[in-house]
Amino acid sequence: MILVTGATGSVGRHVVDGLLKEGQFVRAISRNPESAKLAAEVEVLPGDLSSPGTLPLDGVSTVYLVAMGDRPYEISQALADAGVTTVVLLSTSEVLDDAEEQPGAIAARHAAFEDAIQRSGMLWTFLRPNEFAGNALQWAPQIQAGDVVRAPYGDAWSAPIHERDVAAAAVRALVDDRFHGAKLVLTGPETMTHRDQLGHIATALGRSLEFEEIPAAAVRAKMTAYAPVEIVDALLGRLAETVGKPATVTTTVHNITGRRPLTFREWVTEHESDFR
Repeated sequence: MILVTGATGSVGRHVVDGLLKEGQFVRAISRNPESAKLAAEVEVLPGDLSSPGTLPLDGVSTVYLVAMGDRPYEISQALADAGVTTVVLLSTSEVLDDAEEQPGAIAARHAAFEDAIQRSGMLWTFLRPNEFAGNALQWAPQIQAGDVVRAPYGDAWSAPIHERDVAAAAVRALVDDRFHGAKLVLTGPETMTHRDQLGHIATALGRSLEFEEIPAAAVRAKMTAYAPVEIVDALLGRLAETVGKPATVTTTVHNITGRRPLTFREWVTEHESDFR
């Protein structure tokens, strides 16, 4: 039995579907099982990573884990104590190995989960994706309202990865023991700036869209109204660090899945309706 956490998220839903296609028995946890809207074959049970004791681990051997909450060591201990042997963790490419201090709160949180899992004695695989293509959805309200996207760091670079590629890599790691002990950096097939991303969206919509750069401080003031300050600073700090620095593209998705990774343009085509 494979337990999928974050099963109703943008990646988790594809992980569930991929495991079902592999003929796996899947259990998913949700704070609201009745509204999860997963396939009928999936056993959906209540559970919350913020309360490790609520996790339904009976009969579970393998876990797809998202780094949610601030109790990584308790979660890892709960999994190990229940007899879980293998964990595939959705981490981030921001984690720096052997660093005394991680570059921001986001990297620090994921590094703590990685450390906790390694210390637990379970077999593990860490997925470290670059920026998700889906982050561009934050611009949707502005694009629906007009032709200008106002945001900081238009010249920040990344290699945006499709959520389906992250999920495909996760599925392979969950069912294939060749990836035990691997730290897999996942990227899309091309590096581009946020201005470039907006250009692809404009082309798909047949519109002329402009990226108007605004000070990060103005965005920070709005974001801290609904997100922790340390997370906001980490997000904005990461963008600032990548200005003028094209991202390194990896071949990991192809190496693991045997197919080419999906492009940002393909992601936009699939999500075009979200911007209309």
